[in-house]
Amino acid sequence: MTSPSPAPTAPVQEPPFDVEGFPAQPLTARVATNGPTVRPTRARLSARVREDPAVAPVVDVYEPAGGLTRQVIANGTAELLPFDVPRGRRKLSRYPGPDGSRWDERFRRRLHDDPGERGTVWSRPRPRRPHTAKPAFRVG
Repeated sequence: MTSPSPAPTAPVQEPPFDVEGFPAQPLTARVATNGPTVRPTRARLSARVREDPAVAPVVDVYEPAGGLTRQVIANGTAELLPFDVPRGRRKLSRYPGPDGSRWDERFRRRLHDDPGERGTVWSRPRPRRPHTAKPAFRVG
């Protein structure tokens, strides 16, 4: 006598999410540049983009307790632009807050030093269509 086959189980479907809007949330993004490196790119980003403009910005969420994983990757290229002080002030007002006297000294110097002398530039990513990736992990 053979035992009955177990009932097939449907794969767990993750609810859809807004791939275009997800990176606009207040999340931390990382940028990978082309080439083998295990160091953070932020200190060398402009030099690496000058060498090779290929970049891959990544925005993700990983919450193991609830099993939530979302990741958006946007491979593309980046270009370097002259530093824009008013834009820098707007960005800093949004993240560390509007009170410039409370900003870290490094941020204040970036706004008031000569960008040409310091080498301060903006990096503008030009991503192609973003895509999702689902990092795998088990809960429990």
